[in-house]
Amino acid sequence: MANTIVTPSIFAEAAVKILDNELVMANKVFRAYEGEFDKNVNGYKVGQTISIRKPTDFTVRSGSTASTQDIEEGSTSITVNQQKGVDFKLSSTELTLQIGDLAERVIRPAMVQLANQVDVDVMSLYKDVPNWVGTPGQVVNSFADFAVAPTRMDLTAVPLDNRTAVLSPTDYWAMAGSQTSLFVNGIAQPAYRKGSIGEIGGLDTYQAQNIPTHTVGPLGGTPLVNGGSQNVTYASVKDTGQQTLITDGWTAAAAARVVQGDVFTIAGVYDVNPVTKATLPHLKMFVVKAAASSDGSGNATLTISPPIITSGAFQTVSAAPADNAALTFNGTAATGYAQNLAFHKNAFALAMVPMELPPGAVTPTRKSYKGLSVRVIPYYDGTNDVSNWRLDILYGIKTVDPRLAVRFNGTP
Repeated sequence: MANTIVTPSIFAEAAVKILDNELVMANKVFRAYEGEFDKNVNGYKVGQTISIRKPTDFTVRSGSTASTQDIEEGSTSITVNQQKGVDFKLSSTELTLQIGDLAERVIRPAMVQLANQVDVDVMSLYKDVPNWVGTPGQVVNSFADFAVAPTRMDLTAVPLDNRTAVLSPTDYWAMAGSQTSLFVNGIAQPAYRKGSIGEIGGLDTYQAQNIPTHTVGPLGGTPLVNGGSQNVTYASVKDTGQQTLITDGWTAAAAARVVQGDVFTIAGVYDVNPVTKATLPHLKMFVVKAAASSDGSGNATLTISPPIITSGAFQTVSAAPADNAALTFNGTAATGYAQNLAFHKNAFALAMVPMELPPGAVTPTRKSYKGLSVRVIPYYDGTNDVSNWRLDILYGIKTVDPRLAVRFNGTP
């Protein structure tokens, strides 16, 4: 086949398809919000936002007498504020190539880097997830270890379809090794020969080198709830999905006792099934939404999620915490732990939108494919006879429903 001058359009079309092929977690989260951005045919700029409605809920009455309930819908938003790109230059000679050659030499390495960055950003949403099961620091190397994630998902009424697990390389290969002893040919052979473990326990399972590590805050002292009746109503928190919790008993006057993403339980406060409202056998887990320090008396006000709601359609806990109820944090202070994730696709959202084509550029182009969009702009350096190329993507990420996700480590 004769060589062809590679145009920006050809370049962009190859780039967006390679991007789709290289994404891992980002291809398993909710993507339909991109349709909300499709009214601007000229592309989008950083900072544009759409509003997302949160699902409502109801309680079931008994008997024939109607008991009308208000429809309470919270809302949140997703903003396309992540602009990422890769830039390089090609000589005129290098541009006179078959697209297949250029794709392997230049486009694929560039898009691998962009795909990794998107996955890293999506995985960073683990900090919004309160459920963290297993024993921090323990490797997932058996079905019993792995099963802690789908078990918690089942107990908390996460839908059974569209479930995915993403494991660190250490956990993935340990889990793959545990499958080779099974007398199940369809599982054992791929696990042994290719390291592919496929669907386990209803979760489509993948390895990701970008699994984040969460380092627990310094902690310190014996933290306690400072004052009872710190529960709230859904109406007061329906848009934020969080509240403050007043605590004491910390080491006095210390910075950053807790960091965003820390998880804790409160003595006597149990989880409830979000559908039946039945009390579950495990304590409710809460996630810290912002770093907090203690004052000179060891007091600290934490911002936490989910909010403590004790009744009604949006009930989250069995009871409000009592005064002086103890807080117990997951993991050891100042220690890092891999954050394997199991999630339903509706837990997180990614919206990647077509970027604006600047009027000053000579031959800018953008291509979209399966909800992904890449913009390519070449600009010529006449002094050195090289073409500079920039590849850009624009996207936003959001935790839509943290109840649909679980962080997990090994050893139940």
